[in-house]
Amino acid sequence: MTETTPPADMADRIGRILAGHEATEGACLLVLQAIQREFGYVPAQALEPVAKALNLSHADVYGVLTFYHDLRWSPAGRHIVRVCQGEACQAMGARGLTEQLARRLDVGLDETTRDGAVTLESIYCLGNCALAPAVTVDGALYGRATEFLVLERLGTVR
Repeated sequence: MTETTPPADMADRIGRILAGHEATEGACLLVLQAIQREFGYVPAQALEPVAKALNLSHADVYGVLTFYHDLRWSPAGRHIVRVCQGEACQAMGARGLTEQLARRLDVGLDETTRDGAVTLESIYCLGNCALAPAVTVDGALYGRATEFLVLERLGTVR
């Protein structure tokens, strides 16, 4: 988890989100999604107020936050690259592709580059197994992905 300084008015904004879901049963995922829309990520400091308002344990809220790959602890980069790590993609070189991209971008898997340009993430199954390895770049799906293809889509090929 990367520490990011939350906005000063975070508690008020989260309070408004929680108030909008107080009558919704099983609202944890909806609340976390709303918080992420509000801030661009789910600040760690949001977990306790969410847990208290929804009568859940901190662990319950943490479990929801860490289960769904679209929820994040820190702001994403301007570009998001997701490399499928499913079995078909692994068989067709996804691990090597992931390592190449991590080296080239100077970032760890499931992290964002220091300049905030790119977040490199793992994902399990993009449903493009016949064209493995599969990646998404800013939501666009590509099959038979290579380092060159990804960097070209990011505009970093020189």
